[in-house]
Amino acid sequence: MTPPYILGLNAVGFNTSTALLEGGNLIFAVEEERLSREKRTRRFPRHGISAAMQHAAISLPDVEAIGISWNPAINLEHFSAAHSERVRHLGEMFFSVPNHLLAIKPGDVLLSEQIITQTDGAELKVVYVDHHTAHASAFFVSPFEEAAILTVDGFGERSCATFSIGRGNCLERIWTQEFPHSLGAFYSTFTEYCGFAPQHDEWKLMGASAYGEGDRFLAKLRQLVALNLDGSFELNLNYFNHFQFHRPHYYADSMADFLGLPPNQRDKPLEQAYYDLASAAQTVFEEVYLNLLSALRKRSQLDQVVIAGGSALNSVANGKAALNLGYRDVFVPPVPDDSGGSLGAAYALHCQYFGRSREYVMEHNYLGPSYSEEIIKSILERCQLPYTQVVDACETASDLLAKGKVIGWFQGALEFGDRALGNRSILADPRIPEMKNRVNESIKYREVFRPFAPAILCEKQFEFFPESHDTPYMEKVFEISAVKRELIPAVTHVDGTGRLQSVSADRNPLFHKLISSFYTKTGVPIVMNTSFNVKGEPMVCSPEDAIKTYYTSGLDALLLGPFLLEKSESSSDAPR
Repeated sequence: MTPPYILGLNAVGFNTSTALLEGGNLIFAVEEERLSREKRTRRFPRHGISAAMQHAAISLPDVEAIGISWNPAINLEHFSAAHSERVRHLGEMFFSVPNHLLAIKPGDVLLSEQIITQTDGAELKVVYVDHHTAHASAFFVSPFEEAAILTVDGFGERSCATFSIGRGNCLERIWTQEFPHSLGAFYSTFTEYCGFAPQHDEWKLMGASAYGEGDRFLAKLRQLVALNLDGSFELNLNYFNHFQFHRPHYYADSMADFLGLPPNQRDKPLEQAYYDLASAAQTVFEEVYLNLLSALRKRSQLDQVVIAGGSALNSVANGKAALNLGYRDVFVPPVPDDSGGSLGAAYALHCQYFGRSREYVMEHNYLGPSYSEEIIKSILERCQLPYTQVVDACETASDLLAKGKVIGWFQGALEFGDRALGNRSILADPRIPEMKNRVNESIKYREVFRPFAPAILCEKQFEFFPESHDTPYMEKVFEISAVKRELIPAVTHVDGTGRLQSVSADRNPLFHKLISSFYTKTGVPIVMNTSFNVKGEPMVCSPEDAIKTYYTSGLDALLLGPFLLEKSESSSDAPR
């Protein structure tokens, strides 16, 4: 009997994506931006669906159900005559009919679904899942049989934070905070105020925060948020505009007078005052975040927790949560943000809608497209590029790194999530102090304050990060041992921390072998790892993407599987 297929989609909002389950196992997942090459795309994930169907050798009618990580029926609680009485085209009946019916029988909506039957008998069953339920369903791929669950983001339908309990194949929501009192919106406000793009550049604010003195603005920012013992909080909405969607900014005009500092211009280099503001914003974010997790710990009486939602990308806060709140284990998936909504919607259907058992545990996120050696070779030859086929890619790579070269590393299946974890990575020697600036300025073309991750052999982790947890997805930041920092200056952030990646032979044997080879040559069990892309571009997906990035950046070499491309000192082998 053919196992059932369930397709999950993040079909609206930022970073649309696709995930495919086969018999409850996650077999394929990809963010649409990697295929469309439009960073943070909002476009419907047509490319991802096509790639998923091709991967499983099926077509859409073979899919039992399609889960969507947003339930628009929840947004129909207020009757809209403008949309429902005067339908502009007949397809809007999908909106107007349920809007009329829910006006007749109002009440909370758990989920909604559509069934479309075609003349050939094909049936498309589309189930719309509450957005925070989709986030909370990250529990279903965690290693826990029972856990507390926190979801926190900008907003989904009308919620922006929830507490749940996960047991087996069931979720029970026990608390909700509704928009506009949103932690994600708070952080996006100061992301924008410092001159970055909100809902896009929040990690820039996090990186910049370590360069600031938060005391300058901390007292004022604390006045903007009132914390409660039950975890809830309230923003002082006199200073925010995020809830008025037609307004041009997340912040109100009154914010400038309150702070005594005008908003920074978009993409203008930061002056010290904005580093200080970033530091204060990060501190207040952490206070709210940890207060939520502390309240959840007390309420649930559970010592394992799953954290999801866009705010869970704040790896600095995650590291503090893992060490300071009494949780025995903290699971943050590699895609806690909306791109992971496709995964969550699929598992919400599998476990809750269909009531099936959990068997899959996420042990890695190498779930996207992969390319055989034959395909890579054919592309290189079609492009008439000079290359060498090496006997051992890991030995070759470690030799290049030990010589101070910066390499593109393209192996296996694409990562699902924002972090490159050794399959689509730019790698460098962490021992070279100038390497951080070199990669930021001449390869990534990004701000000099942006940090890089130390990818470390898991068996050596506690020598460099004595107070840390297993961190396979770069999802947590921990302090680097003071006596080790001088060994790895390129991956030691200004505050002495690192957003580490724990690399095990089980999760990624090839990357583990590369780092082991580098360790043998240098005595350092760490390589500097960052995503294989340049500023403004998505992470590379295909060999063509990697070749383009290689030749339009300052990379010294590229390893596509076993095929090595190297630039001479004059880059004479670059195509003209």
